[in-house]
Amino acid sequence: MPANYEIRKLVGLVDGEAADPGRKRRILIVDDEADIVDILRQGVINFGYEGLGALSGEEALSILEGTPVDVLVSDIQMPGMNGLELVKRVKGLYDIDAILMTGFTADFTYENIIGLGAVDFIQKPVSIREFIARVKRVLLERATRIERNRATLALKDNLEKFQRAMEGIIQAIAATVEMRDPYTAGHQERVAAIACAIGQAMGLAEDRLYGLRMAAVLHDLGKIAVPAEILSRPGRLTPLEYGIIQNHPQYGYDILKKIEFPWPLATIVLQHHERVDGSGYPQGLKGEEIILEARILAVSDVLETIASHRPYRPSLGVNHAIFELRENRGRLYDRDVVDSCMEMLSSGVFKMEDLP
Repeated sequence: MPANYEIRKLVGLVDGEAADPGRKRRILIVDDEADIVDILRQGVINFGYEGLGALSGEEALSILEGTPVDVLVSDIQMPGMNGLELVKRVKGLYDIDAILMTGFTADFTYENIIGLGAVDFIQKPVSIREFIARVKRVLLERATRIERNRATLALKDNLEKFQRAMEGIIQAIAATVEMRDPYTAGHQERVAAIACAIGQAMGLAEDRLYGLRMAAVLHDLGKIAVPAEILSRPGRLTPLEYGIIQNHPQYGYDILKKIEFPWPLATIVLQHHERVDGSGYPQGLKGEEIILEARILAVSDVLETIASHRPYRPSLGVNHAIFELRENRGRLYDRDVVDSCMEMLSSGVFKMEDLP
């Protein structure tokens, strides 16, 4: 079965309905009594549909292999493959609506029939008028469902386009920041990779991980307001210069707070330099006053920063970063986040040397 079968099935492309919306709706009638098949088939033809007939479940399956059908109407009691087995087989192979018929209503309940995947149940004998009315209702519901699914698919496609556009904008913003600070080029992407790996280890939901990644890619956005000569200056910064650098989470927040993202990106960016003992900046928040994503981002940022080269010092290495995180676990950095980070690194699931 092709990988895109479910998507094609969603909009009716599996049976050609969406591909050829102008064709007549096709009804397949299955009964071991030829007279019943002929009467019902002629009835649907008279009402403007295309009617097909089969005298057994096996014959019906053979027809369905090469012919798209909208509605299958089958008797239950038939030699060989009965109607229940036929519907079960058909529902697993084709996008088709099934109606079951029987004269032995005491042997079956409506719930049993619907539970097998049929959409309606007709008691025999049935008049042509009632039969066509049931078929029309099923076809109407089918058309409504297909249109609804088509609209859902179009909406999903538009949302994916919007998401890609948003990602492109965020990447462009991040690249602009890094152009002003060439010594840390790639820092935000590397921090994002580490943060997402920690988030996965902590069991964050996929949507929350996506928001964490977006925030990580933007976490140094506020540095766009910091003079470039401070960002790239070798050697230690003066207290005044360091104070200017410390304003970057607030600058980033002030830019992002005006945009309605599905995730708290502005808050994550604002809090990524907070520390669980309240010694961080800019608000001096403590413990769970800092949202989890910001606590994850703080650990990721420290790990990447210490392990990478900076204009004021060479790389101190991963081991030094691990020592810093373990030494200040529970004081500066969230215990659970540090533990997840250490487990991630020691297990080999995530390797710092694999970062871009």
